[in-house]
Amino acid sequence: MSNSEETLFKMDSFFELSMDLLCIAGFDGFFKKINPSVSRILEYTDDELYSRPINEFVHPDDRHITSMYRDKIYENIPLLNFENRYITKSGSIVWFTWTSMPSIEDRLVYAIAKNITHKKIAEEARNKMVSSLTEVNNNFKQLTYTISHDLRSPINNLLTIFDFIDSTKINDIKTLESIEMLRLASENLKTTVDNYAEILNNKEKYQTNLTVLNLKHTLHAVLTSIHTLIVDSNTKFEINFSQLESITFNKVYLESIFLNLITNAIKYSKPNCSPIVKISSRIHQGVSQLIISDNGLGLNLSDVKDEIFTLHTKFHEHADSSGIGLYLVYSHINNMGGKIDIESEPNKGTTFIISFKK
Repeated sequence: MSNSEETLFKMDSFFELSMDLLCIAGFDGFFKKINPSVSRILEYTDDELYSRPINEFVHPDDRHITSMYRDKIYENIPLLNFENRYITKSGSIVWFTWTSMPSIEDRLVYAIAKNITHKKIAEEARNKMVSSLTEVNNNFKQLTYTISHDLRSPINNLLTIFDFIDSTKINDIKTLESIEMLRLASENLKTTVDNYAEILNNKEKYQTNLTVLNLKHTLHAVLTSIHTLIVDSNTKFEINFSQLESITFNKVYLESIFLNLITNAIKYSKPNCSPIVKISSRIHQGVSQLIISDNGLGLNLSDVKDEIFTLHTKFHEHADSSGIGLYLVYSHINNMGGKIDIESEPNKGTTFIISFKK
């Protein structure tokens, strides 16, 4: 066997043995060559996969966005980290993340896909849990507010009744003792309700876990946790904490803020442009601020208005959108007495300015 023949044999072995999906597709939308992983995961025979347009195997809800990105490949724009769903022959849903490179001269697309179904199932379970806990928490707070409000009137009425009782006309000592006990119990109940109402309206309750956090160290921990995503998406960072190195904040909240805004910047990056995330800190008019900006798809703020931080609100056609990330960021900052502002334009990126409580 010659060296060239041996090389080709090794290449064919690599193609056949890979656990990832390796595909060569034509500009006509049909598979031209696939490795065994494709038929194994999708449960179709090779003949079935070759004889039908690829789009027929894609989940109906993802066909439009898949076609949009496929058209960009035909314009010689590589596809990186694109996620969509396919339907297996038995009806199951599988998630893939794709990297595709075009060959304009040959009118072919060379693609590799990883099966990330297990990851998506875990994310969906997490998102459902977060959503459920958020709803329960909001309902509980609303119930507490209602109870606090509705109890005040009858308690005040009860205390007023005691003011009208003329104890000098009551000779029975046990009756007087009972009335006094009822009055004290009513006053204690009023004090308790008032205290609960004050606590509900006092955001200081969220500051029990405050600590001095080094911004660089906290960010590093988050970036380390998503290292693979950063590398795969070719995301670049410009970081400057020279004006403000540390803040007093909740550690879990700050990590969540970094994580959600950075992953959003990567998720909603422009298809033909590597993500660039700029992160800096400053003291502006006596207020500590964190600024996180990207060069992604951006938003038309006049269209989204006050909906941007509401739960389950989505602004881009992305299969992985859950509408939870920005809601969590807003909740963390608002709960700690701060505020978040946004600046954004379509195709010009987005900037979040987080102002921490003094």
